Amino acid sequence: MARKTISGLYQRNGIWHIDKVINGTRFRESTGSDSREEAERYLIYRLEQHRQTSVYGVRTVRTWRDAATRFLIDFKDQPSAWLTATYLEQLDPFIGNLPLTHIDDDSLRPYVQSRKQGYILPNGRKMKPASNRTINIALQRVVRVLNMCCRKWRDEQRRPWLDTVPLIAMMDEKKTGREPYPLSWDEQRILFMELPDHLHKMALLKVNVGCREQEVCKLRWDWEVAVPELGTSVLIIPHDFGGRDPEKSGVKNREDRVIILNDVARSVIEGQRGIDQTFVFPHKGHALRRMNETAWRSARERAARKWKEEYGTEPNKGFANVRVHDLKHTFGRRLKAAGVSLEDRQALLGHKSSSVTSHYSGNELASLIKEANKVSTLNNSTPVLTVLRRRIA
Repeated sequence: MARKTISGLYQRNGIWHIDKVINGTRFRESTGSDSREEAERYLIYRLEQHRQTSVYGVRTVRTWRDAATRFLIDFKDQPSAWLTATYLEQLDPFIGNLPLTHIDDDSLRPYVQSRKQGYILPNGRKMKPASNRTINIALQRVVRVLNMCCRKWRDEQRRPWLDTVPLIAMMDEKKTGREPYPLSWDEQRILFMELPDHLHKMALLKVNVGCREQEVCKLRWDWEVAVPELGTSVLIIPHDFGGRDPEKSGVKNREDRVIILNDVARSVIEGQRGIDQTFVFPHKGHALRRMNETAWRSARERAARKWKEEYGTEPNKGFANVRVHDLKHTFGRRLKAAGVSLEDRQALLGHKSSSVTSHYSGNELASLIKEANKVSTLNNSTPVLTVLRRRIA
């Protein structure tokens, strides 16, 4: 007599899947197996789980992978969803199969050690050693997922997925963190001379308006707003303009960003007018993906050698490894050195403040342009920026 098979299983792409309704509860998931016999055993196991929960009130044991998947579904529309998915994917080989109650410092230690030392993913991709800051970003995602399990998500009996969230220790970021490095005028001159033309223009704008990298890369002409009474214009960056990967990012503080153009920034914008109908800084018909690319890194290496040739001393380590984001710090430090007030610095740098508004009158714009021009190279009274730095060998 032939063995009676269990209903509720179907095959897709060689793998058996469950599609079965029991007492009003529908089960739809993959068994992960191409064997009918093994798939039936898994279905029996899932049905017994459901029976234990519904009849005896036994709590369903959920794994970290269950929680991570739920989190990605619930927050798929967040601008940082792609980044969260990246970190959760990195965590999965280490804790994916563990019950939520087993997620703690001990279970996370192999992940932390591997990220510090670097490792190879199953697909062959090499993961470089990560900084403590990068590791902390992943651990913060763990804490957030566990908080959702404890405070929001409920099972069929309205019980939380997790009773308590363990204290997850963070790494000391001061040990591996890199301090901002504002450029001196001489360092800027040498670096900018080595940059290719397209990066030179973008960097010149960035160091005069304090934009973030993606705000410059994605800068569009339809963001320009004329200010007729001043004979100039400003650029208003939408808070959700889209970032590097994928097209979901935006202004960091989630508010529209008003860019005030000083004389140098204005000259850069005017020099780009007419090149492309969409982007201010087009690259092969599209927006540049990022400024921190091979051309930038090669330019800073040449600039470090040029500094040694010109001044006869080794360049500061920060200059030899200058980052694109350091241009924003340079603008901020120069504003402070020029005596620009904190409120005006926040407005010019796009920082969120209860006292700063994105709705400016003509007089307020004129005042901000005047303040921004205090750090313009076209202004003969621009103060010398002296930064005390500890020499690092």
